[in-house]
Amino acid sequence: MIGRRLSLRARLIAGTIALLALVCVVIGALSLVLLNFFLVQRVDDQLEAAAGRSGAPGFDDPGGRPPGGRGHEGVDFLLDPGQGIGTLGANFDSGEVVLAGVLSARGDVQPLTDGQAAQLTGLPVDGRPRTVALDGLGDYRVVVAAQGADDAVAVGLPLEEVQATVARLAYVEIAVSLLGLLVAGLAGMLLIRRTLRPLDRVAATAVRVSELQLDRGEVALAERVPDQDADPRTEVGQVGAALNRLLGHVGSALSARQASETRVRQFVADASHELRTPLASIRGYAELTRRRGAVVDEDTAHALTRVEAEAARMTTLVEDLLLLARLDEQRPSRTDPVDLAVLAGDATHDARGLAPDRR
Repeated sequence: MIGRRLSLRARLIAGTIALLALVCVVIGALSLVLLNFFLVQRVDDQLEAAAGRSGAPGFDDPGGRPPGGRGHEGVDFLLDPGQGIGTLGANFDSGEVVLAGVLSARGDVQPLTDGQAAQLTGLPVDGRPRTVALDGLGDYRVVVAAQGADDAVAVGLPLEEVQATVARLAYVEIAVSLLGLLVAGLAGMLLIRRTLRPLDRVAATAVRVSELQLDRGEVALAERVPDQDADPRTEVGQVGAALNRLLGHVGSALSARQASETRVRQFVADASHELRTPLASIRGYAELTRRRGAVVDEDTAHALTRVEAEAARMTTLVEDLLLLARLDEQRPSRTDPVDLAVLAGDATHDARGLAPDRR
C-alpha cells in the first residue's frame, strides 16, 4: 500500500538504492568471510609452528628436529624463543587438564583458571585446529596432539588480531557503503528526474487538455505532445505518441459534433425564419375571414378563432426557436440578397389581409 502511494520517481530511487544496498551487503559479507578465512589459515600456520616448538611427539618441530627430539616439563615450551604473546599451552592426563597457561606480555606463563581449563576439556586429540572460546581470553585456535598413551598437549593462538582486522574492515565497508549509497542516491535522483522530464511534459499536456471546455461551443483542440516527447523508440515517446493519436481522434469527434450542431442550428434558424411569414399570413387571413361574420356561420367563425389563436401560439414558438438559435450560434447575423419586389408584394397582401379597409 505504501509503494502505491509513492510516485514513480520515488519508487525508482528507492529501488535503485535498495539494489545497491543489497549488492554492498553481499560483496561486504563475502569479503569479510574470505578475509577471515585467509587470516585464520595464517593463524593455523603459525599454530603449527608454535605446536612444533612444544616438542610433543604429535607435532613437527619447525627447526627440523624430529618429533619427541626434545622434551618440556608441563608448559615450559611457552618460554621458548619464537613463541608469541598470548600463546596457550596445556597438558592433559586421561582427558583432564592438569596444567595450562598463557604466555603473558611480561614473558612469564599466566595459569588458566579452573573455568578456562574446563573449556579445554573434551577437545579431540587429532592434531586439527579448532576455535575455542575462553572466558576472559576470547577466541583461540587450539590444536591437541597425543604425547603418550594417556597424555596429550594442547597449543593455542589468540584470534584477537584476526577479529580486530575483520571488524576494522567491516567498519570501513559500512562507512564506504553508506557514503556510496548517498552519492548514488543523489546521482540517481538527478538522473531519474532528467529521464522522467519528458513524462512530466506529457502529463502537463494532458492537464491542459483536461482544463478545456469541451462540452459546449466551438472547440479547437490544438494541444499536442511535442515531437521530441513522441518518439516511438522510447517508452515515454510511445505514451506521448498514443496521447497525440487520442487527442487527434477526440478532436475529429468534436469537429464532427460541432459541424452537426451547426447544421442543426442553421436548420432551426432557417426554418424559424421561413415560418414567420406563413404564420403571419395564416393569422391575418383567419382574422380577416372571422371579421366578415355575415359571410360565415357561427361554427366556422369559432374555427377561425381557434386557427388564429393557434397561429399566434405557433408564431411565439417560432420566435423563441429563432432567438435560441441565434443565441447559441454566437455569431453576427447573416445577410443575403433579397428580391424587394417579391417582398413588397407579399407584405402588401399580408397588410391587406390584416387591415382591408386601410388604404
